[in-house]
Amino acid sequence: MKFVRFSFLFSIIILALSCEKKTEECKIDQEILDLDLTLKITRLEDEFFNASSKENFQFLLEKYPDFAEDYLGQSLYASPDSLISELIAIHQDSAMTVLYDSVKVQFQDISDIETDLENALKAIKYYFPEFKVPKVYTFLSGFNSDLIISENMIVIGLDYYLPTTHEFQPDLPRYMAERYDRPFIVPMIVTALSSRFNEINPQDNTMLAEMIYYGKAYHFTKAILPCTSDQFIIGYTEDEIAECYANEEYIWAHFVENELLYETNPFDITKYLGEAPFTDAISTKAPGRLGRWLGWNIVDDYQFNQDVTLPELMANPDAEQIFRQSGYRPRPLN
Repeated sequence: MKFVRFSFLFSIIILALSCEKKTEECKIDQEILDLDLTLKITRLEDEFFNASSKENFQFLLEKYPDFAEDYLGQSLYASPDSLISELIAIHQDSAMTVLYDSVKVQFQDISDIETDLENALKAIKYYFPEFKVPKVYTFLSGFNSDLIISENMIVIGLDYYLPTTHEFQPDLPRYMAERYDRPFIVPMIVTALSSRFNEINPQDNTMLAEMIYYGKAYHFTKAILPCTSDQFIIGYTEDEIAECYANEEYIWAHFVENELLYETNPFDITKYLGEAPFTDAISTKAPGRLGRWLGWNIVDDYQFNQDVTLPELMANPDAEQIFRQSGYRPRPLN
């Protein structure tokens, strides 16, 4: 099956509809904005790189015990002195100093990230009152970790999110590295947090179950970040998203004709949902993780047609029910 390329006229229509839809929907509920929650991101890369002695580092480990344990793994060291010695060595590494200087240039002001993340955390708290808002730190990971999220803490490795044109880049395939850029930070955090509310049936190991899981995750992220473009949620370019919609009937036909929805072979599931530069089982022009995108469409239709709330959707572990009651059909081109 060929992944056909849509016409220039069709792309303009899609773009116009997209802009119109964004204008109508891009509005954060005032009740959410009025929630009593103020986020202050702590710039730990500054505090640690400004430390100059063993006593300074000891003070920081005591000041931020959650970070010392959950991120630095303090209990895994023979003694605090062992960890401090390693931190001092990193501090004195010339390459890390250059990397730190680059991060300081690119992320001197993170007020936009702070505002967007504060509003996202407010929205999660609004829909899920039991949600405990974590502390948020930034740090220089040395390309060891992009995000660390625990119950009480979020750590953003800012070096992972330097511009894609920057000389310093994470050791990732290019198609993945392009998603590690500033506009992706908050959507990535929200998608990761969605797993706390995304109920599943552990006995269901079908491709459909995986598709619905990711579909719920992306739907959650869009609901929490209504003004965020889909490209920063799923990690496709605008052209790739438009082409997916232009070929939705072909994509769906491929899944149906090859009886993929109830496939349980992990290898086959990975071909359609795993990280890859393209979904070659469909076309080398089709972006990777196409099953996740399809799952997102199914979940969107389910929420719309059944009029369920976000908490109700996330609490439903029955992928088969969500699929059957979604009434999903590919969008016709005319």
